Amino acid sequence: MLLAIDVRNAFAEIGVLRGEELVWTDQLSVDMKRTESEYAILLASLLRLRHVENDAIDGAIIASVVPPLTARIERAAKRVTGITPLVVGPGVKNGLVIRIDDPKTLGADLVADSVGALARYGAPAIIIDFGTATTLAYLNGRGEYRGGAICPGLMLAYDALFQGTSMLTRISFDHPGRVVGTSTVECMKSGAIYGTASMIDGMIDRFLLEQKDNPVLVATGAHAEEVLPHMAHQVHYDPELMIYGLAAIYKKNR
Repeated sequence: MLLAIDVRNAFAEIGVLRGEELVWTDQLSVDMKRTESEYAILLASLLRLRHVENDAIDGAIIASVVPPLTARIERAAKRVTGITPLVVGPGVKNGLVIRIDDPKTLGADLVADSVGALARYGAPAIIIDFGTATTLAYLNGRGEYRGGAICPGLMLAYDALFQGTSMLTRISFDHPGRVVGTSTVECMKSGAIYGTASMIDGMIDRFLLEQKDNPVLVATGAHAEEVLPHMAHQVHYDPELMIYGLAAIYKKNR
């Protein structure tokens, strides 16, 4: 079985695959203060909870957007499984033709998302990842990565709004009910959900005007479920897109 680990700023998504089949996914919170041993204990506990024997894992791959944690989690995974994980980065074959100014600067998350989208949906494609940052990636009709956009993520933007104002409070991101709010909380929810949906719809429209093709639209990430129902564009929701992308990258490097 393959262990795939997607390290984000707030959490790490853990996936286990048997061949092409995704057996399960789960999440662990990430903390810069945790040691290698603590991550190893958490990972071993999660595998045990999911009834996976450590020696059943015969491959491992990691994508990380938190460089200070990458080596720590890599060593933790090796301690648990006995296998040195493949870490997505320069020099690792991914099958993705990257046509931007400096391909080495493309984040491992965008690489894995794009590889997953190509494998599962084809090209051209626009991939939206609702994470700490909300990213849009564009693949042309030949499946080449041509660039994209990076916007503040939903949680990040509203944490900044809360911290930067005296009268606004923290909110949940459930359905706001209506666009024109009649209380402070309703107004903030409207801005968060409808505002983000409108921003992404608008960005997609601008991508379409500039690129002049008919891409498939794919979304993933922590806040996709809150935003997608309120968008005008029809978007495929694929919560495990990056895990599938990591599996495809691992297969190319075996």
